[in-house]
Amino acid sequence: MKKIAWITDTAAQLDEAFIQKHNVHILPLSVVFADGSFRESIDLTQEEFYDKLRLAKASPKTSQPAIGEMISLYEKLQEEGYDFAIALHLSSGLSGTFESAQAAAKMSDFKVYPIDSKIGSFPMVKMIETGEELLANGKSIDEVVAAITEMTLKSKLSFIPSSLKQLHKSGRVSGTQAFVSNLLNIKVVISFEDGKPVMKEKVRLNKRAKEKVVLSLRADMDRGTVPEVAVIHCNNAPDAEIWKSELLQEFPDLKVPVVSLSVCVAVHAGEGTTGLSWVAY
Repeated sequence: MKKIAWITDTAAQLDEAFIQKHNVHILPLSVVFADGSFRESIDLTQEEFYDKLRLAKASPKTSQPAIGEMISLYEKLQEEGYDFAIALHLSSGLSGTFESAQAAAKMSDFKVYPIDSKIGSFPMVKMIETGEELLANGKSIDEVVAAITEMTLKSKLSFIPSSLKQLHKSGRVSGTQAFVSNLLNIKVVISFEDGKPVMKEKVRLNKRAKEKVVLSLRADMDRGTVPEVAVIHCNNAPDAEIWKSELLQEFPDLKVPVVSLSVCVAVHAGEGTTGLSWVAY
């Protein structure tokens, strides 16, 4: 049996139990405020981030792990007797982390298989779980990488910002768009397409925006199997729990975890954001 290491970044938002069970090595993304750079989950908790975000005059920036940090991790894993690693990272459409992992792998003697998740959050968890299961069943590393790469094409994540304020501050929408949206109570649905977030819908009222997301979920259910749907949120657990209850009323057999999004996503989406994420099989 080969000794295989899993590597990911904090976009996956893995809890400690999952990290320990699957022996995952985490490379933290960072948020850069005016007073310095803070590594997610190390230098800054989610609560501290949102406190700072509310007070920030300018939108913070995000930064990826340094190539040197990646190479150091690869060398450490090699010293610990691992044969190779699978490095699953946040979508290259949002971050340069995947490209850095590719570059770091070429600069190291340790064999690393970088994978672009083309997404973030909940689907990354399912990709690691699936990879572990395949390895336990005797599949080769190439088969595992191929299976996870296939999952990236079937992973969905759509979210509804509470307002366009943070998207405006981070330069994603104009001030006029944000003003008109708030004035008319217009909600936008942002979904991942080919690894990039795309504004898909503009509707009046949050209820209608949620209906648009659930409509996409039903379509995937009609085409195949969706055993689990995560309700994702940016510091908005109460509304996420309400959406979970609504989903369970319609789909009583569905597994519905509630998952916090990475603060690096919240830098753009803003506090109060909610959404859904799933993998279609």
